[in-house]
Amino acid sequence: MTVWDRPEPPTRPVPLDRERIVAAAVALADEGGLDAVSLRKVAARLNAGPMRLYGYIATKDELFDLMVDEVQAEILPEEPSDDWRTALRVLALRTRRTALRHEWLTDLLGGRPTLGPNGLAVTEARLAALDGLTDIDTALRATETVSAYVTGALRREIAHLRAERASGQTDQDWQRASGPHVTRMLATGRFPALSKAVHDGTEVDAETTFTSGLEWVLDAVGARLVEGGG
Repeated sequence: MTVWDRPEPPTRPVPLDRERIVAAAVALADEGGLDAVSLRKVAARLNAGPMRLYGYIATKDELFDLMVDEVQAEILPEEPSDDWRTALRVLALRTRRTALRHEWLTDLLGGRPTLGPNGLAVTEARLAALDGLTDIDTALRATETVSAYVTGALRREIAHLRAERASGQTDQDWQRASGPHVTRMLATGRFPALSKAVHDGTEVDAETTFTSGLEWVLDAVGARLVEGGG
């Protein structure tokens, strides 16, 4: 029986339910990452005994599943688009905004899908975008490909933000500190393609990097839909 199917215990003197527990856990994770979340710490924030939480949530993994489902509500648009490309783009961009608000989310994306109502609704929205345009297997592969890009790109972006905070260096600081080493390595002639990228490439911000990569992925999905007659 999943955590969503299991009934909650009766109310006791300190008001407690899964909604309050998950809200407290999300707040802790937003403040300090997943390492800041434990049933003991959540209970302390709610002024409840730790053992009480086990009546609502059996394991930490269940708590993480509930947290992911809670913030996935932020991904769903108010009005779905009739255009498949716009629909998938909006879901991807809203996923990025959600991940930037809740950086810990990227640590939990990419595994088994959560089975909560919001997670299922996000999956439904992705598949519905391609409904009637192609067969279900192609739709599944297409949405999995877009999701894989989004997950990978967001993990890289969040890792970059964390590294910047941990080091206390901005990108400009890091480039200045690393510049002499990179210059020496490129001068060896062993890395001609990289040298061209460093000297001639255009530096863009994280949002532009994400959106341009997303458009390339959507181009590939569109090409496959055309090949399949969609």
